[in-house]
Amino acid sequence: QVQLVESGGGLVQPGGSLRLSCAASGFTLDAYAIGWFRQGPGKEREGVSCISSGDDSTYYVDSVKGRFTISRDKSKNTVYLQMNTLKPEDTAVYYCATAYSCSWHERDMELWGKGTLVTVSA
Repeated sequence: QVQLVESGGGLVQPGGSLRLSCAASGFTLDAYAIGWFRQGPGKEREGVSCISSGDDSTYYVDSVKGRFTISRDKSKNTVYLQMNTLKPEDTAVYYCATAYSCSWHERDMELWGKGTLVTVSA
């Protein structure tokens, strides 16, 4: 079955860290760009980070630059999002998705996971 499964979400205090995983089954992740998106309470879904296929170039939205790091482990067919110095405004459901090239637009994404909830609260 072709699917993406996110994991690693949870409750964390402000300033804490989490590492999200996006695992693929039924296909090889490194053939695709992988984007992380998030949707906070009452907000539209937004692109957070992306790693390209081929040269693994990385991209970040301004609000997470310097705090989040996206990476790819080809041996595990998994993409990670390391999130440090978390803030309450990072609270959201985080989704990963495939694309042929990195994009901030949902319409450019092909396959989506079901998401994992991150809650940043004291």
